[in-house]
Amino acid sequence: MDIEKIKNANTQYIGKQIEYYKEISSTHTYAKSIANDEKQSGKLIIAENQTQGIGTKGRTWHTGNNKNIAITIILKPNCKITKFKNLTIDIAKTMQKTIKDLYNIDLKLKEPNDLVLNGKKICGILTQTSIVGEKINYLLISLGFNVNEDNFSEDIKNIATSLKIEFNREFEREEIIKIFIENLEKLLI
Repeated sequence: MDIEKIKNANTQYIGKQIEYYKEISSTHTYAKSIANDEKQSGKLIIAENQTQGIGTKGRTWHTGNNKNIAITIILKPNCKITKFKNLTIDIAKTMQKTIKDLYNIDLKLKEPNDLVLNGKKICGILTQTSIVGEKINYLLISLGFNVNEDNFSEDIKNIATSLKIEFNREFEREEIIKIFIENLEKLLI
């Protein structure tokens, strides 16, 4: 993955700091371990492969080595939690817009945290907020997106898909991340 392309995103805040891993247990778990540090705000953590990727409801998220998007963004917004009432749905809509703008592909929203293509899951979103009183201590936004996966395991191949499977070509992950964080910053900041 070409991290420099992502660093060139037209953002003021999100993605100006990037940590990139060939393999990590979970971008979300790692982000949570460093999120209390003020200097981490806006950091984007990217992994080519997660050995213990986290989905919602305690499920595992399949990452696929060097094929998909596995990211977590650490934010420390100076506001009350009420500002982010529909946060996960808004993030899903932001990724919908990103894919529509880039490729004219319509992803369907399966509330509150999944995006679906042709009836199969293509993207999952996990948000976690640490709150002190009514104020946000930190906000974690984790996203798994099946981009170039072409070999799902037997247990998920009937319920998961990727852009490559559906359109029979490779897609540029860096471009998706770059436009997504630009759109996300417009939404959140």
